[in-house]
Amino acid sequence: MPSAQIQSLNEKLPSEPLGKCVRDFLNYLTVEAGLSSNTILAYGRDLKRFLEFCQAGKISRLKQIRPALVQNYLQVLTEDEQKSEGSIKRCLVAIRMFLRFGKLAGRLEDDFAAVLESPKVWQKLPTLCSKRQVVDLLNAPCPDEPFYLRDKAMLELLYATGIRAGELASLKCSDLNLDIGYLRCVGKGNRERVIPIGKAAIAATVAYLTEMRPGLTRPQSLDFLLLSRTGRPMGRIEIWRIIKKYAIRAGMPRNLTVHTLRHCFATHLLAGGADLRSVQEMLGHVSIATTQIYTHVDQERLREIHRKYHPRP
Repeated sequence: MPSAQIQSLNEKLPSEPLGKCVRDFLNYLTVEAGLSSNTILAYGRDLKRFLEFCQAGKISRLKQIRPALVQNYLQVLTEDEQKSEGSIKRCLVAIRMFLRFGKLAGRLEDDFAAVLESPKVWQKLPTLCSKRQVVDLLNAPCPDEPFYLRDKAMLELLYATGIRAGELASLKCSDLNLDIGYLRCVGKGNRERVIPIGKAAIAATVAYLTEMRPGLTRPQSLDFLLLSRTGRPMGRIEIWRIIKKYAIRAGMPRNLTVHTLRHCFATHLLAGGADLRSVQEMLGHVSIATTQIYTHVDQERLREIHRKYHPRP
């Protein structure tokens, strides 16, 4: 479970004062900040590597960290390790939050986090598939396969709701109301949202729940919706591998991931006329700016708007 992973990460951090500061910071994020476990794990890994860099420079106290040290570290990530701009930006966010925590906790006199320069990140458009390609993916499971009903329900739910792999893995039977056609999802930052489910996804889920899941349940299954052949709840990595298998079978792009279905969900909704605010709510985005990227990827819709409204089409 993610909490056990966070505990394991804490145990691997150095025992000297700087390491203790990071452990206290991660505990603060876990208990008070309300960030998701995956975000905390990512920040913890970034800070663990930053601490190793500090140790190499004989830095063992929080008050010894200066802006030049952080900039040198970012330069190492950029030039020596050739990390992506997105990874460097996330690392800088982790360091900034850590320094602000140090100031709030009275362990750092000056909060210089604001003066640290952030690398400019190009906005990358998400990988998308056409509606025809998505249909091919949804039809990739074969009815004669042993886990056909479960995998079919998995694919249909991902495309019908746009939920993340981790959210699907944590979904419980009690989170579904298939009579009305909604599911309750707890996403990043423990924010809860309710998402409608279409008829195709409802039918696939009902078939799985009535015909297959009862034969998979074990004491360790609890109320989790998706179960493995041994009856344990499925993890997001397991879901990712299954989706990848069907993507290859359907002849989809090689870089397709579970998140691609989330992108397709949002883009196809907007192409069908859904308003941006509704899509933002269903995706669970805090800022509508995050959702707006999907208005840039539907090129056919842009061409139609241009043909319809431009005085010289």
